[in-house]
Amino acid sequence: MAEKRDYYEVLGVAKSASDDEIKKAFRKLAVKHHPDKEGGDEAKFKEINEAYEVLKDKQKRARYDQFGHAGVGGANGYSGSPFEGFGGQGQNIHFDFGGGGFGDLGDIFSSFFGGNQRGARQQNRGRDVETAVNLTFEEAIFGTDKKISLNLNAICDYCKGSGAEPKFGTKTCSTCQGSGQEVKVINSLFGPIQQAQTCHSCRGRGKIPEKRCTACGGDGIKREKQDITVKIPAGVDEGSAIRLNGRGEALAGGTNGDLYVAIHVQPHKKFTREGDLILSEETISMIDAALGCEIEVDTVDGPLVMKIPAGTQPGTDFKLSSHGVPHLRGDGRGAQIITIRVETPTNLSRKQRDLLEQFDGAKKRRLFN
Repeated sequence: MAEKRDYYEVLGVAKSASDDEIKKAFRKLAVKHHPDKEGGDEAKFKEINEAYEVLKDKQKRARYDQFGHAGVGGANGYSGSPFEGFGGQGQNIHFDFGGGGFGDLGDIFSSFFGGNQRGARQQNRGRDVETAVNLTFEEAIFGTDKKISLNLNAICDYCKGSGAEPKFGTKTCSTCQGSGQEVKVINSLFGPIQQAQTCHSCRGRGKIPEKRCTACGGDGIKREKQDITVKIPAGVDEGSAIRLNGRGEALAGGTNGDLYVAIHVQPHKKFTREGDLILSEETISMIDAALGCEIEVDTVDGPLVMKIPAGTQPGTDFKLSSHGVPHLRGDGRGAQIITIRVETPTNLSRKQRDLLEQFDGAKKRRLFN
């Protein structure tokens, strides 16, 4: 995998560039390389956009300046999801791109250019199914197995999908004469056009049972509950979708559709995620910040002790390598970025106030650096 270029180099600006200079550089390059423009370059456009998304954000830019690409979730050269996301959150929701509306219009135009191949595929394939699973933050980080139960169309065990009562055969469909298709004439902008559709009598099989199966009514399929185990890979994120080939609904005489499992990740009370980074905060006293200390910090791997150097300022970030999100497209893990917050006391005793005033006076007399 190619090594990522420096984000400042990508935008052609200096590391000291102002926000306005970064914005102007991005706009100029985005217009030049936009993929919809003649001579555009999609790869460069994506690189420019990625650089700008980091450098326009003060917090991300500060982490990038301190830790490089590892500080903004891009150490593995890939910051997106390996799965294509899709809409919808319900259980057992079907989506089928065949049928009426604009799908018919698309079939009409496709018939002018080599035939309706998409329609043919749909006729011999069961419907795709969409469902969703909820994961804890840790399950998304480390991966897990999830069991789901769905009511799906399956091949009828009694007739083995033929639709005919056992010991009875099938005969040629009289509606389509065995072709599996009916031809309809529709009016279009170009005049009457013939369009082939799946035969409603035999449902594209070309044959009908001599006696319909008493278990499935001649459909060759029946509704049944199916228990499915979904393997969730380590590092998935909210909005991802996992595709299970052939685990959708069955179609007599055809192949099964696919099952799409949407991923929803519950928020964590301590951690947030940014690409392959895990972000968290720890609070220390101003005395510990001034003198330095060791603190116990939480990670997804369990607690560990981290050294805070003397003179640590509020908002300082510390990086714990290999304590972030596993790389979905490669080995290793991202980092955990811990931001230090310094607690300022609000209820000081008189003695504490005197000590702080003495310290402040000594500092003003330049007895301290």
